[in-house]
Amino acid sequence: MRATSIPTETATTIGVEAPPPPAIEFVTITRQEHIALKSAANYWQTAHRKAVDRFKWRELRYQRILRELKANGAKSNAALQAELVLAKGQVRDLQSRVFASKGERRKHCEGRSQTASCRRPRGQQHGSSGHGRTLQTQLPARHEDATLDKTQCPKCGLAFNNLVDTEDSQVLEIEVKAYRRVIHRHRYSASCQCGCVDGTVCAPPPARLIGRGKFGVSVWTSVLLDKFLYGRPSQRLLQDLADHGLNMSAGTLAGGLQAIAPLFKPLDKALQLKLRSEPYWHADETRWAVFVNVQGKVGHRWYLWVFHSSSVVHYVIDQTRAADVIVAELAAVNQGVISCDRYSGYKRFARLNPGVVLAFCWAHVRRDFLVLANSYPQSAEWALQWVDMIGQLYHLNGLRLNTSMDSPERAVTQHDLVQALQQMATRCAFEVANHELFPPAAKVLESMTLHWSGLTVFVNSAWVDMDNNTAERDIRGPVVGRKNFYGSGSEGSAELAATMYGTLATMKLWGLNARTWLAQYLQACADNGNRPPDDITAFLPWQMSAKRLADMRACCLQ
Repeated sequence: MRATSIPTETATTIGVEAPPPPAIEFVTITRQEHIALKSAANYWQTAHRKAVDRFKWRELRYQRILRELKANGAKSNAALQAELVLAKGQVRDLQSRVFASKGERRKHCEGRSQTASCRRPRGQQHGSSGHGRTLQTQLPARHEDATLDKTQCPKCGLAFNNLVDTEDSQVLEIEVKAYRRVIHRHRYSASCQCGCVDGTVCAPPPARLIGRGKFGVSVWTSVLLDKFLYGRPSQRLLQDLADHGLNMSAGTLAGGLQAIAPLFKPLDKALQLKLRSEPYWHADETRWAVFVNVQGKVGHRWYLWVFHSSSVVHYVIDQTRAADVIVAELAAVNQGVISCDRYSGYKRFARLNPGVVLAFCWAHVRRDFLVLANSYPQSAEWALQWVDMIGQLYHLNGLRLNTSMDSPERAVTQHDLVQALQQMATRCAFEVANHELFPPAAKVLESMTLHWSGLTVFVNSAWVDMDNNTAERDIRGPVVGRKNFYGSGSEGSAELAATMYGTLATMKLWGLNARTWLAQYLQACADNGNRPPDDITAFLPWQMSAKRLADMRACCLQ
């Protein structure tokens, strides 16, 4: 088929009508061509529709992926922000542990009353009446006479009259000096002829704490007190002695302590037996360096344990922090109460001895909230509310303990204490169930919930303390010594340190003068031929008479 048309110019010239425009021009095609065009049209329409559908599908897929990426990004950003908050909190916690003061006083927060955190200044308050000077008349007096150089009138030259009375004043002084005891042992010869005495007879030599040693009991008393009660390093002690004119070498000091250590073993055993016989103990432990190499042990970190009962303070040095130390210390103990922290070793001992109850420390729980407040400022207000509630528990328990056992006031204070604990438990359970709680805060509450039964032992047993501060205070002396002389150089030295810490702390518990007691005990060892006394009951406070306790509490005046 072919369509024909006449050129415009030609048609106009010969007077023929112009052809119609292309839009209304009819074209004749064959059926085959029509089918081919129709098929092609359908094909491209279908392809276009598929392309449009594919574009819509890809657009929807793109939008879905974009939403997922945004959601994942927001979730990841939230997780990273949470990790950043936790990391910053840990950094603040570590910085406070290393650089901040070691107290547990709360920091002032915005929105809290400033007066609530203000404390009464320490020491004598300005304007309050004092108690006056203490004359200390128990000290020996050395009388001195003070006279005028010229006892006459400066104008006329007549002499003054010497009055009988004097105007007295006193000044307290201390005199520490080294001296030599020169013992002249008199010799005797027999004047009889019976022959029972051959040659000469001499007075016996003085008793010595260390065989053939040149230092007396007073020196070794000062050495032991200076090192284990006052926490002074040995080199400073030797320098102090040298400044007083007494020279002692470091080797002599170390050898002397090594010779003295066995003298306290029977006493240490007696303290341990007394400890096991009592029903209530405070326990704690701290690191202690022992600079010896032990096969199978890495490093020099040992542990110093303390166990405090009503009559005894006993220390144990051990290589480990395992529960076996508690098992050995409280051997054959079937029942009792231990005030302690939440260390797993005490829990294992309680599982091995069902009759033993653990009373956990509220001071440690309070410390958890203070650490949370200092490490995460956004939780400070919430944490300090819990600190206030714990303080209220201490207040209510103090009111209860200040009342007599069978008085009506005791029942009222007991009810108030129980009600406060119930309210605290209810709030704790509610907030633990709140899954939106800040994770570190939730962790503190979960720990308190886990140890709740041990934290409430004091409620029905008023003789049980709310905290373990007693053992914490017992650890303070060794920690001072650890900071000053870093620990012990040998295993024997470490054992002597534990023995002396326990002995001196027990004497302090009974109110005895440490110097008086130690001087008499060492003298008894010297009199017994460098051995412990055959009967040490005279040196055990719980077996002393009232008069002997009074003598031991007096100052050791020389």
